[in-house]
Amino acid sequence: MCLCLHASHHNPLHCIVPPYMLRVIALRGDPETAAMARMLLAEDEAMRAERAAHASPPPEGAPGLLPDPDICCPDRRIHDGEGRAALPGRLVRPEGAPPTGIADADLAYDASGHVFALFAEEYGRNSLDGRGMPLVATVRHRQNYNNAFWNGEQMAYGTGDGKIFRTFLDLSVIGHEMAHGVIQHSGGLIYENQSGALNEHVADVFGALSEQRVLRQSVHEADWLIGRGILAPGIDGRALRSMKAPGTAYADDLLGRDPQPWHMDGFNTTTDDNGGVHINSGIPNHAFYLFCAYLGGPSWHLPGRIWYRALQELNNPMASFTDWADQTLRTASTLAGQGSHEQQMLRRAWTLVGIRV
Repeated sequence: MCLCLHASHHNPLHCIVPPYMLRVIALRGDPETAAMARMLLAEDEAMRAERAAHASPPPEGAPGLLPDPDICCPDRRIHDGEGRAALPGRLVRPEGAPPTGIADADLAYDASGHVFALFAEEYGRNSLDGRGMPLVATVRHRQNYNNAFWNGEQMAYGTGDGKIFRTFLDLSVIGHEMAHGVIQHSGGLIYENQSGALNEHVADVFGALSEQRVLRQSVHEADWLIGRGILAPGIDGRALRSMKAPGTAYADDLLGRDPQPWHMDGFNTTTDDNGGVHINSGIPNHAFYLFCAYLGGPSWHLPGRIWYRALQELNNPMASFTDWADQTLRTASTLAGQGSHEQQMLRRAWTLVGIRV
């Protein structure tokens, strides 16, 4: 997700703050705030030319769905950016080291471990690339930086400016950014139009599931918000997005109104935001929420397993929403049985958001 529009359609810089939000801020903000938003948007354009594609195919072998006894523990490497732009910064907490006393670094360390555990213990995946890659992250990136991102190799988190954002170290955000790494190393989804919206959608799914698993929440106990608590106190909003009710996350004089649709009738055909990748992801997001709501219980169990395995088996980096829905139904047939109640509920969820397969 991005302030950063991208370096490459195949593997852009994935930032949590979408460009459409920054464009509104640039129009509505005071001179200082508008300049900040324009700088982030311009930076994004520059980063496009610098990025090289890092996407790789899924690890060899069948997609894991059970804990792998060879997966031991994460290799976390948390750095302090100390307000500078250079990455990764000063290493302050490698794997196994005690807390640093730097709150952001310790939060990032713990959260990275939770996301690693979701993929390792529930889906049998050894880190983001499936091969045990180190989990490199930088906290306190730049001064008052209003974003967080995955750049193809590591995560980076700003502190926010205190006026619009107050933090980016929310577990759903961290899970989202790390999930972009999983997507990248699972064959990738081209970051434009519907395949790009699916890229954002899948990252939102595993961001939400990372948080729900830590809190041990059932589908009906969870709030299904992405970025709950990252907005500053003066902003009228709860989060960046709502999977349960797309289009309701915020409505603020500075940020505008959450533009996400929940149904294909509201699909936004646009050239902005790489073809609406952050906007239209609300449609598959809502389908996933509905499917989980029909089943009840922990959403990281069967629904998460279906989504994870579908990602490994998709083999179509330009997949449309219909292609993805069809793949999840095939995967549900494998995991729950052809014609099973679970598969029927999944088909119903897709139908209710206007996608018929």
